[in-house]
Amino acid sequence: MFRSLFIGVLFFFLGVFWSAARADGMQPETTVVILYEEEGEASIQIKNTDGGPALLHSAVESIPEDLEALVVITPPVIRVDAGESQLVRFLSANGEPLKTQRLKRVTFEGIPQRKTGPGATVGVTLRQNLPLILHPKGLARHLAPWKELTWHLEKSRLVVRNDSPYVVRLSPELELNPHKVRVMLGRDYVLPGEALAVEIDTTQPAATSVTLQPATVYGFAVARHEAPLLVEAL
Repeated sequence: MFRSLFIGVLFFFLGVFWSAARADGMQPETTVVILYEEEGEASIQIKNTDGGPALLHSAVESIPEDLEALVVITPPVIRVDAGESQLVRFLSANGEPLKTQRLKRVTFEGIPQRKTGPGATVGVTLRQNLPLILHPKGLARHLAPWKELTWHLEKSRLVVRNDSPYVVRLSPELELNPHKVRVMLGRDYVLPGEALAVEIDTTQPAATSVTLQPATVYGFAVARHEAPLLVEAL
């Protein structure tokens, strides 16, 4: 069971860091973009590590739970020569002040120059996909927001609640203790004010805590975190 959990966590962090570790293509300087509302914008350097020029296509994508357009990206398309870097900016476009952190995704795709003539090859594009977190003005910066989650056993369900104003990112693979029972949360983030539930096997012995693998705000790996399970009265 521990081996399965380790593999799941490994693939989670490969997903977090893989795009930034590639040798070729458009390489972002960080694995997470944070836009602080009081600053009004954020930026990131993207380096073309390929052997030739390419068009850098940048876009902001909404998650299914939050479709509001809050960010403008510039430039959306620009040529970047081999070995050169391009600054991409994210401009705040929210009409009202943010009350909680918001989560978007940002993609960077390098489109190589088309080659013609004898021996021409077809270029392969590689899309990078990073989290973009919008941070409200006046909200304290929290380096361990996963500690704000509460975990509950409600009949045949494991429920996680995020009553904080912070976005929490984590591996979807959880472990119920003390019997090391694996549970899949279904996605790798919990939004502010959100509660997620997953069915569990009630034939297993009662669990007392849950172990999770969080992702920090800045995308760095941290130690696994164990949180107590609160049993709801029936």
